[in-house]
Amino acid sequence: MIEPFVEQKVFKRKELLLTEGQRCFEKFFIVKGCVHLSYLKQNGMEQTIDFAMENWWTSDFMAFQHATAARFSIRAIERTEVLSISAGNQLELLKQLPELNAYFHMVFQRAYAASQMRIRYLYDFSKEQLYLHFLENYPEFTQRVPQYLLASFLGFTPEYLSELRKKFLS
Repeated sequence: MIEPFVEQKVFKRKELLLTEGQRCFEKFFIVKGCVHLSYLKQNGMEQTIDFAMENWWTSDFMAFQHATAARFSIRAIERTEVLSISAGNQLELLKQLPELNAYFHMVFQRAYAASQMRIRYLYDFSKEQLYLHFLENYPEFTQRVPQYLLASFLGFTPEYLSELRKKFLS
């Protein structure tokens, strides 16, 4: 029932699903693979703010909602298969299957709660505690995400993350 509303797409490793500055017309359900959401800071450095892997939704949700220029880029970390849905197709799908409203509500409520907790951890935890919390709660990412992206996500330099890894893995 959902198939007519989505488009299957495959992205190679390091390929962009969405580019900061381009208008955002779609959101992505990750079927297989892993991506990261980032933006370019004023100093030219890339700042990773989120990851998504199998069974997660991702997009620049504000830009998607308003079909405006994206403030974030989304790049495949590994070969990634997605189901893409446009805003128009999503509206039509929800008209035909209104019970999916509850599904999307639950998905985004969980995502928002996770974002709230991440902000709290950034304020409350030391850098070491933040790293250990991430290792304990998201071990699948440490196997799939390059260390420089993990460092960016945690607000560390890659060198500092390397020091922490040596300290805790030895």
